[in-house]
Amino acid sequence: MQTPRQLPELDDATLAFAEHVFDSARNGDSSRLGELLRQGMPADLRNHAGDSLLMLASYHGHLDASRVLLEHGADPQLRNIRGHTSLAGAAFKGDLNMIELLLAHGADVESPCEDGKTALIMAAMFNRTEIIEHLIARGANPQAVDASGATALVAAAMMGAQDAQALLRSLVSS
Repeated sequence: MQTPRQLPELDDATLAFAEHVFDSARNGDSSRLGELLRQGMPADLRNHAGDSLLMLASYHGHLDASRVLLEHGADPQLRNIRGHTSLAGAAFKGDLNMIELLLAHGADVESPCEDGKTALIMAAMFNRTEIIEHLIARGANPQAVDASGATALVAAAMMGAQDAQALLRSLVSS
């Protein structure tokens, strides 16, 4: 029987450097990220919560930083420890430009989070009608269900998202 491999302890300087890298993503410092990536930093570096640099940059709405990361091979399909993707985060935030960027770089419009919620379901829950229209136009299935069996329409109803409900009803009936 194998014993788990012991990871080396990181010194304070390394931990501080790592925190600065993640702050660069959170703050959208695309030039710093680009410099580090050109020096060999992995584009899919993750923090203790499993959030990748791309997740942090995209969640905080930093298009240029997200673009730099994607151009250096960041994977838009990575999930954090809660099973969330960058696309789901952008849908939650209602960031259409970020959604377009992520989809253009290979994010799967149907890729569910750990709880089965797709970006469309997230957009519906938070009444993001422009996002709903865009995701459906890009192939999102309004009949997809999360782990509890809820569609985007049901999720919108549970959250009281009136505009999303009206939009989804009109799309389902047409």
